[in-house]
Amino acid sequence: MDITNVCVELRPSTLRPSLAGPFFFHNQVNESWSQDAHNAQNAQGNHFGPNSPAKLTGPVVVIRPHSGLSGDIIVAGLAALAGADQELLDDLLEKLSLGSLTGRVKLEKRSVEGITGLGLSVNLADEHTHRTMADVRVFFDKARITDRARSLIFSAFGLIAQAEGLVHNLPPDRVAFHEVGAVDSLLDIGLAAALFDSLDPSALICGPLPLSDGEINCAHGVLPSPAPAVSILLEGVTVRGFKGLGETVTPTGLALLKSFGAVFGQWPTVTIERQALIFGTKVFSGAPNGCLFALGRRPATA
Repeated sequence: MDITNVCVELRPSTLRPSLAGPFFFHNQVNESWSQDAHNAQNAQGNHFGPNSPAKLTGPVVVIRPHSGLSGDIIVAGLAALAGADQELLDDLLEKLSLGSLTGRVKLEKRSVEGITGLGLSVNLADEHTHRTMADVRVFFDKARITDRARSLIFSAFGLIAQAEGLVHNLPPDRVAFHEVGAVDSLLDIGLAAALFDSLDPSALICGPLPLSDGEINCAHGVLPSPAPAVSILLEGVTVRGFKGLGETVTPTGLALLKSFGAVFGQWPTVTIERQALIFGTKVFSGAPNGCLFALGRRPATA
C-alpha cells in the first residue's frame, strides 16, 4: 500500500537548489509549498509544533509507533479513530476525485503473532505514472475538500519533493515522483489529510520513531536504511533504535507527520476515548510489531 521505496526520475534543469540551508530554494514554486503547512495549521485555528501554542480544547491524537509508520498505517489509524465505516471511506474517495476506487479501499482485521489489529486493504491495478508537484496540485485542486485538508496534502507532497530534490541536487519542481506519484500514494496522503481535518485534534503527539539498519530495494538500486530522503526529513524528529532490519519509516508517513505538526514525546495526560492497533504490510521478526493510535481528551481544568 504505502510506498516504502521512494525513487525519483532525474530531470536536467538550469535551476539549482540554494546552498543557503536545507529546504531553501529560490523559486516561486517552493515559496508556495513553504506556506502550505502554515496555511493548513491556520485554516481552522490550529497551531501545532514547539514554536506555536496548540489549541487548548479538542481531542488529542496519540501515536505510538512500535515498529514504524507509513502512509497506509496513518490512514488506517485515523480512520479507526474517526469511526469510519465503508460508506464514509467511499464518500471521502469521491470527494478526493478518487471515486474509481470506491469499494476497493477497506479497513480489515489483521493478526500478527496472535494479536489482532486493523490494517488498510487496497485493491489497485499497477500504475507507473510519474507525476510532478504541479501534477499533484492539478489533481487535488479538483477535490471537494476543505482548504485546510488541501493545504495538508500539498505540504506533505512538497516536503517529499524538497527532500528528494536535495538528495538528487534538483529543485523540487523538477522532481518527478515515481512510487509517490502513483494512485496509492495520492490515496494515502489524500485520505490521511481529509481524516485528520475531520478529527480536528488540538494536538498530535507521537512517540520516537523506530529506526534500523538494513537495505531498501529501489528502482535505482539498493539504498541504505533509512533512505536518504527519509534521513533529510528526520531532521528535528525524535528517534530510537529498533531490533528489526530494513525500512521502518516511509517518506509518506514522515511527511504526513510533519505536515500535521506532530510533537514527539511521551504519553500525554488524557482520558482515552478510542484506540486501535494498526499493522502495516511488513512484519518484523523478533521485534514488536504494529502502531497504536489513541484518541483522548485533556482533563478538565478548574
